[in-house]
Amino acid sequence: MNDAPRMHETRIKPEWIDEYGHMNVAHYVTVCDQATWAFWNMVNGGNGMDDRDGHEYIILESHINYINEVILDDPVYVTTQLIAHDDKRFILFHKMWRETDGALSATNEVKGLAFNLKERRIENFIGDVHEALAKTQKEHEALDLPEQAGLGIALKRR
Repeated sequence: MNDAPRMHETRIKPEWIDEYGHMNVAHYVTVCDQATWAFWNMVNGGNGMDDRDGHEYIILESHINYINEVILDDPVYVTTQLIAHDDKRFILFHKMWRETDGALSATNEVKGLAFNLKERRIENFIGDVHEALAKTQKEHEALDLPEQAGLGIALKRR
């Protein structure tokens, strides 16, 4: 398998365009966040928030690389790879692709944490979610680790 599964598809909207005529940096995160949400829904067996009894997630960290610009109405899609997880955390790696030419437009790595919305506290993943994460992790082990995974911001060349 060359890449992770598609989690989200969209077109670049007028309100996302900045003064330079391409998508503003904040909205790359917007698009990738929709892929995070789709992934979360997937590991919850397709159950929506009303069925999850407050067992959700929060994002602790996010790192994005802007690689190729996208412009108004460009169709894009996001692939999502589960890099790692434990009892209460996960790391996802998103790649945003331009549909028209297959160009990688951005990457976004996020660290999430299991969170109970009712009690407003961190918790362990509930059983079904923990099992789905383990199954997904096993499937994604066949994927290459993205070259940008685990990188922070630095001035020196890597």
